[in-house]
Amino acid sequence: MLWTEKYRPKTFEDIKGQDRIVERIKAMVKDKNVPHLLFSGPAGVGKTSLALVVARELYKGENWRENLLELNASDERGIDVIRNTIKDFARTKAMGNVPFKLIYLDESDSLTKEAQHALRRTMENFTNNARFVLSCNYASKIIDPIHSRCSIFNFKPLQKKDIEDYVSFISKNEGIKVENKAIDALYETSEGDLRRIVNILQSCAVLNKNVTEEAIYKVVSAARPKEVRLVLEEAIKGNFISARERLLEVMLQHGLSGLDVIKQIQKEIINLAVDDKKRMDMIEACGEIEFRMVEGSDEFLQLQALLARFCK
Repeated sequence: MLWTEKYRPKTFEDIKGQDRIVERIKAMVKDKNVPHLLFSGPAGVGKTSLALVVARELYKGENWRENLLELNASDERGIDVIRNTIKDFARTKAMGNVPFKLIYLDESDSLTKEAQHALRRTMENFTNNARFVLSCNYASKIIDPIHSRCSIFNFKPLQKKDIEDYVSFISKNEGIKVENKAIDALYETSEGDLRRIVNILQSCAVLNKNVTEEAIYKVVSAARPKEVRLVLEEAIKGNFISARERLLEVMLQHGLSGLDVIKQIQKEIINLAVDDKKRMDMIEACGEIEFRMVEGSDEFLQLQALLARFCK
């Protein structure tokens, strides 16, 4: 069994790091007065989990899924899904004492504009029978008419304290030991994505019940911050050949792509002992090189150009 499913929150109290949002949603569910909802935020912060908890609490009992339609809009993103699948589900009454069904659209920012315009009419016409919960990473990709029909909740990345609590909970249940430095590494590599953290922990625990910082970096195929910092320090001293060799060694050792390296370099620039003007110039250079890579330029050649610019 995947740990991500095993440890998916079942109640409002299980949702970590989104206390204000949970408090408001919980009050709505208690009164059975739930409007259309729009959940926006990065991946792995509890949007889908909260939507499923809402369904569990509204339709108590084993058959709660009968009143829930769960769709991934990135797979079924056309107008036909709105006209057929969703309309057919929304036309019928809910089972039980709750006056409406729940339709959950994950990754709704992947819906085409035509599908979103069809959805806004469906949301309006079937309000008596159904409530919509839309989840997205980028709320700006949702059209304004849908914004105005929903209560909007912006989720934030999880803080280090929330991650420590959840890792501690998992380690007790699974009989594994996670070192303090390993928790720091999880926080750095996950960027607040709890789903990613659970997957990394599971991969590490398969090899060894004692999860170390080194094991974390091996599983995620990322260089340690110290390794990247050494490359940058050599570059700003003007030692181009040494910086180039260190960078090549780091990329080969960890199997990193050029975009992975750019992201890690950008993070470490903030921690370098340089003045703010030089730091700004370095970050600007990272943005330009990243754009060239995305457009198809040779990755290692562009990284060498970046180091050359830092050396100057």
